[in-house]
Amino acid sequence: MNTPCPPHTPGRGIRVAALLSALCLLVSGCSVLGAADDAAGGDAAGGPGGKMKVALITHGGKGDAFWDLVRRGAETAAAKDGVDLTYAGDADPAAQAGLVRDAVRDKVDGIAVTLAKPAAMGGPIARARAAGIPVVGLNSGIDAWRPAGLLEYFGQDESVAGRAVGDKLDDVRARHALCVVHERGNVALEARCAGMRKTFRGDTDNLYVDGSDMNAVTAAIASRLRQDTSIDEVVTLGAQYGLSAVEAVRQSGSRAKVATFDLNKDLVRAVKSGEVQFAVDQQPYLQGYLAVDALWLYRTNGNVSGGGTAPVLTGPAFVTRSNVSAVARFAAAGTR
Repeated sequence: MNTPCPPHTPGRGIRVAALLSALCLLVSGCSVLGAADDAAGGDAAGGPGGKMKVALITHGGKGDAFWDLVRRGAETAAAKDGVDLTYAGDADPAAQAGLVRDAVRDKVDGIAVTLAKPAAMGGPIARARAAGIPVVGLNSGIDAWRPAGLLEYFGQDESVAGRAVGDKLDDVRARHALCVVHERGNVALEARCAGMRKTFRGDTDNLYVDGSDMNAVTAAIASRLRQDTSIDEVVTLGAQYGLSAVEAVRQSGSRAKVATFDLNKDLVRAVKSGEVQFAVDQQPYLQGYLAVDALWLYRTNGNVSGGGTAPVLTGPAFVTRSNVSAVARFAAAGTR
């Protein structure tokens, strides 16, 4: 039996058209607001097997244990989130910028980058944003990530960390500190020494060394200690350089104490033995982990840590002889 069609009523056609239009939007996944940014768009499918592709690009040189920690943290997050992660690093700012451009050409779904030399990274980051690729910052560039247009930032406020070290040196009654900078022009390293100078009541001198040559670092520190016997504290800006400073103190016959930024398993042993007074831990493993996890969360759920206006701080925390045992087993495993 055929059912007769209902009689035509005014406005019925308009309501049907509106219903069909809404159904089209629902099925096609169109945005009513017409958003054109790189916000979350469901699961990205640029990598093998439909995995989201993320590139982590740092200014770390080869053989630097610090960047091994960053990379391990990133790899742990990638494994958890099912992300296809690629890591690349180059201490040369032009080469690092080229790596970012390569990632854009590869059409990755997200980029995590350090801003040790922010001016060199402006163009490549702008290119990534124009391509709809979200970019987050980590480790270096806490004063530059927002002007550069990055989505989020994970790291330590180096000026705050430097000021904390200055206060610590006052606590141990140091009078003349030598701040050893292993990479000239690195904004994060310069901020550490500048921050220390602001709060330390004693004298502070900077010593610039070639961080790629550990023997040269040791020799330069030892030479300076011989020249100026009033130096009673050497502050280095990386764990391996702290160990070089310990050797330089031995070679020079100086009575200076050693403190450093950052940790590794050998540095932990030096803190335990008292050869290093303290270390400032910015948690590089956590920086790598959070950067990759943040990109995954943004692409899959639209989350933005810090609301896109505030950094997520991973330090500073002081590791001393009194608390070093609490982190020793993690350092031995290569995650602190």
